[in-house]
Amino acid sequence: MHHRATTSRRTLLTVTAAAAAAAATGATASAHAGASGDRRLHGLISRMSLEEKVGQLFVMRVYGHSATAPDQADADANLKEIGVRTAAELIARYHVGGIIYFSWAHNTREPHQIADLSNGIQRAGLDRPTPVPLLISIDQEHGIVARIGEPATLMPGAMALGAAGSRSDARRAARIAGSELAAMGIRQNYAPVADVNVNPANPVIGVRSFGADPQAVAGLVAAQVRGYQAAGVAATAKHFPGHGDTETDSHYGLPRIGHTRAQWEALDAPPFRAAVAAGIDSIMTAHIVVPALDAAEDPATLSRPILTGILRERLGYDGVVVTDSLGMEGVRTKYGDDRVPVLALKAGCDQLLNPPDLALAWNAVLRAVRSGEISEARLDESILRILRLKAKLGLFRDPYVSHEGVDRAVGTRSHLAAADRIAERTTTLLLNDGGLLPLDRRERPNLLVVGADPASPSGTTGPPTATLATALTELGFTVAALSTGTAPSAARIDEAVAASAGKDAIVVGTYNVSATSTQRTLVSRLAATGVPVVTVAIRNPYDVARLGGQRATLATYSWTDVELRAAARVIAGRARPEGRLPVPVQRADDPTRVLYPVGYGLTY
Repeated sequence: MHHRATTSRRTLLTVTAAAAAAAATGATASAHAGASGDRRLHGLISRMSLEEKVGQLFVMRVYGHSATAPDQADADANLKEIGVRTAAELIARYHVGGIIYFSWAHNTREPHQIADLSNGIQRAGLDRPTPVPLLISIDQEHGIVARIGEPATLMPGAMALGAAGSRSDARRAARIAGSELAAMGIRQNYAPVADVNVNPANPVIGVRSFGADPQAVAGLVAAQVRGYQAAGVAATAKHFPGHGDTETDSHYGLPRIGHTRAQWEALDAPPFRAAVAAGIDSIMTAHIVVPALDAAEDPATLSRPILTGILRERLGYDGVVVTDSLGMEGVRTKYGDDRVPVLALKAGCDQLLNPPDLALAWNAVLRAVRSGEISEARLDESILRILRLKAKLGLFRDPYVSHEGVDRAVGTRSHLAAADRIAERTTTLLLNDGGLLPLDRRERPNLLVVGADPASPSGTTGPPTATLATALTELGFTVAALSTGTAPSAARIDEAVAASAGKDAIVVGTYNVSATSTQRTLVSRLAATGVPVVTVAIRNPYDVARLGGQRATLATYSWTDVELRAAARVIAGRARPEGRLPVPVQRADDPTRVLYPVGYGLTY
């Protein structure tokens, strides 16, 4: 097998080296070079069987830390869900063009293992009848959505970067993140989020968005596109045509966006236009209904008027279009799982991401081509876009990575220091009655840290309460910590009040406080003790509108370590709060009135 893989790879390099070089060159290269590259890629496509062509469209999950020798439980999970035991078997049977990594699929244990998995996947891709490297992808948005944690560098998430408002910070964060992904063999990142979050009740986007100002979001999206792609990673603007104004999570239902066409042009379109102008490599679709853009009210992922009529023809985008996960309920509500991939292709998609039943989806596309519902010429259009991207990324030249490369790039001291500096510029001070902050460890040495401890994203080493307590301890305070949860019980609140005795200040981490949340009771009871209370909104910044009694409020936009450490430095006066709200905070008693506008933020 090793000999065959080597021979296949040599053949592939001979066939496609010029294509790779042509696709990688900029606008100053001659049109002849581009045409030559496409001719060679067309030649590669012509040698593919129909089954191989169909496979190139699919990007699939697979369980396991190894491409050929996963743990038994992961092999069993693969057999149950996909009908194969390993990533290598998946590639051999279905000829898939891409693999998506997940932490829950045990793909991302640590950087060297990730690199080895990536190499194993590429070897399997080059050991098939028509050898083609795979495009390995991931959702590494940073902030609350990250599949790889320490020792990789974790950057502030999108809304935190929106609070900083610095395009140079956004670009640098993406370039650092991209360089680390590329070192591990991951060459397509499903980031940045280009949705404009104008709905505080949005359950699926929220702090994953840069903010509520379309032009500000557009500038940060373009900056991150350039950062990722300068590092050799395909950026992916998502979720077209815009998922920012919904109260339905498309994982569990089909959201409906009521924007008029004019509203869409003014609010949702600017970040995607900016991404296209910045040379975005891929754009991800949204499983949402926008009647103003498609009267048939098909999900955008399956809508030809939206994907071909608007994205391709009106915005002039000819890069790769990837669906959001086809396992999400939003795309499965109106049509069956056998029709969804076919309709997505007919709408204008190229990559079909993570179908719930790969055999069903793969065979459905195969039948659609054989029956003439989808022409082979249409199939070839998508494959050419995918191969152009692989060539641009240099995967035909050399798809492999090394442990040495990982060690040079991943979690380096300079990267970690940059993350800390960027995070400090994102922390937002919303309230500071009587100049309580910064806390002086000589005047207020004894602190109590309590609060919500939601499920941890990959950028955390422990519960946020413990992380904040540790960071403040390292800054010279004496700290006691108590986790009270996202819905503290009466007994837990009593325990927190008792623990506040003798303390000089209390820091409370809050998480998505609602009108009925017992987090409100916790804060008011603690404030009633007379000990000064500092609240830290560790996700949505809207918490401040529903709380009372606190003397100071910070917003961190996420509870990953890098953002909580920055908040601790701000609390202790080791850093200045420089963040400004990227979204408005409405009054809790009258949502038509703004409590804190976009751009608000205090400092000292």
